[in-house]
Amino acid sequence: MKLAFLSNSAPAAEEGLGELVARYGNVDPMEADVIVALGGDGFMLRTLHRTQELSAPVYGMNRGTVGFLMNEYSCDDLLDRLAAAEEEVVNPLEMRAMDQSGALHEALAINEVSLLRAGPQAAKLRITVDGRERLEELVCDGCLLATPAGSTAYNYSAHGPILPIGADVLALTPIAAFRPRRWRGALLPKTVTVRFEVREAAKRPVMADADAIQFNDIDWVEIRSVPTICHRILFDPGHGLEERVISEQFT
Repeated sequence: MKLAFLSNSAPAAEEGLGELVARYGNVDPMEADVIVALGGDGFMLRTLHRTQELSAPVYGMNRGTVGFLMNEYSCDDLLDRLAAAEEEVVNPLEMRAMDQSGALHEALAINEVSLLRAGPQAAKLRITVDGRERLEELVCDGCLLATPAGSTAYNYSAHGPILPIGADVLALTPIAAFRPRRWRGALLPKTVTVRFEVREAAKRPVMADADAIQFNDIDWVEIRSVPTICHRILFDPGHGLEERVISEQFT
């Protein structure tokens, strides 16, 4: 089994990289059977984006903090663990965003696309789903659209629902909604296109974020799921995303 090891710059990750490469060797990711990512969840997301054109799945080993997308770090029995690993497949969201200068930006997000106020005043957002207006004006700190894989991240902190892995739905969740005050968001079919239009954009600036890829002074954003892009993630048996999502609801 040919392995490609990637790590972030944290000392613990670099130390693990040295140990694993010394024991198992290292190849270019384009030649690998499995790509092993050493770091935290942020680095795992960057690795998935970086390797999305490659056929090799990604196996994460936690050398960060939370490690929701990662497996426990150990230098021993790695080949046996990889042979027994269970695969999860997730589809990203595609974001298209136009800024106030007329520039069009595009990015992919595995966890969520979020719109966040970038000034002292609350944002005002108009929300349409498949071209139909669903909310004329949401006054808020922001709003996000999350995948099942990302539903336990920012979405959950914003009091959004946790979605089962494999569910064909997305979570639309407001962040500190002021008007309508009691609006808690919506569950939407995975096939929809969601559009946010920023009202009073010059007075109430808004930024858009797709897995930490940020664009400022946004005028509108469109988001849809991309079923043609499949991220393959490996987990130790009994510790896959489905089990982690269920466990998260009982902690």
